[in-house]
Amino acid sequence: MSEHRSQRHNFLLPCGLCSSVRWRYSNGNNSRLPLCVRQRWAYLRLMVNSLYYNSLTNSDVVMDSLMEPIFWMVDLLTRWFGAVFVCLVVILTSSILLIAYVGLLPLILNTYSPPWIVWHIGYGHWNLVMIVFHYYKATKTAPGYPPTVKNDIPFVSVCKKCIIPKPARTHHCGICNTCILKMDHHCPWLNNCVGHFNQRYFFCFCLSMTLGCVYCSISGRNLFLDAYSAIERFKHMDLDKSGVPSTYQTPPPPYTFRDKMFHKSIIYMWVLTSTVAVALGGLTIWHAVLISRGETSIERHINNKEAERMAKHGKVYKNPFNYGRLNNWKVFFGVEKRSHWLTRVLLPSGHAPYGNGLTWDIYPIRKDMISV
Repeated sequence: MSEHRSQRHNFLLPCGLCSSVRWRYSNGNNSRLPLCVRQRWAYLRLMVNSLYYNSLTNSDVVMDSLMEPIFWMVDLLTRWFGAVFVCLVVILTSSILLIAYVGLLPLILNTYSPPWIVWHIGYGHWNLVMIVFHYYKATKTAPGYPPTVKNDIPFVSVCKKCIIPKPARTHHCGICNTCILKMDHHCPWLNNCVGHFNQRYFFCFCLSMTLGCVYCSISGRNLFLDAYSAIERFKHMDLDKSGVPSTYQTPPPPYTFRDKMFHKSIIYMWVLTSTVAVALGGLTIWHAVLISRGETSIERHINNKEAERMAKHGKVYKNPFNYGRLNNWKVFFGVEKRSHWLTRVLLPSGHAPYGNGLTWDIYPIRKDMISV
């Protein structure tokens, strides 16, 4: 019976390794162990050897295999906490708006001149509309997915996880667990992937939020300094009041709880907006550079490796999706005529991007789109 099991087990193994496994079974050193234990041990060794017995195996594959559990855990946590990040963005932005409308707007109306009042109200509300519109569109707009049914669309590879053809510029997102057209990255603050159909909304949101934070940081600098000085003065007054004997009646303090909350709110607003302006501003500049080069974040790394590979053979790599800096921006924003710089860039617009994200040879590069 045991011999029959051994023959059945060897039938399941690769032919080139059956003889070595049978030799290990009959090796005198392990003859003291039961046959079932020796079979399990030989099969385990075979599995371990199969992990690195491959001519295509290199250090990158080994590191990816070792880091796969960590990547899986990060993807799982990001998927779970995506809604939390979105709520955090809404809560923090709402808190700044509450301070601006309740605390700063009455101050502006009572102390500023009419031209400055018009400027602050006009620019502030335009910036607010741009932030809200583009954030909503970036979170709710699907980034674009390749078709799962049979089609004649050209593709460059097959996804190893989705097992479907991948068109050019398409990559698999482990968090969304699907392939994304022209994937840039998965943004936890949107709880959504940034791809072909919502990349413009994502960039405009980052740009609008950065401009809004810079505006609050610069215009509120003097208020922040005054509020910080007032808080320090309040602390000294509290210390002086605590040193007075309780038998004496002390006069009421020259400040109220509302004054304290106002100054603390100003400090909170300035610190938060200044921090976000620096962090998000750096991200916005980085994406602006990528757009100028006709690349995404993923393609940046791929193109760098390809350029290094071709440089070793004395060749120069050219990005096929780079139409020139100005043309790249026109394609990105969907600008077809001069009026679109106003209606599609400076004002909220829900127009779709060029193309369908599956093919990339249909962009209208006309005579007025000159490379610069």
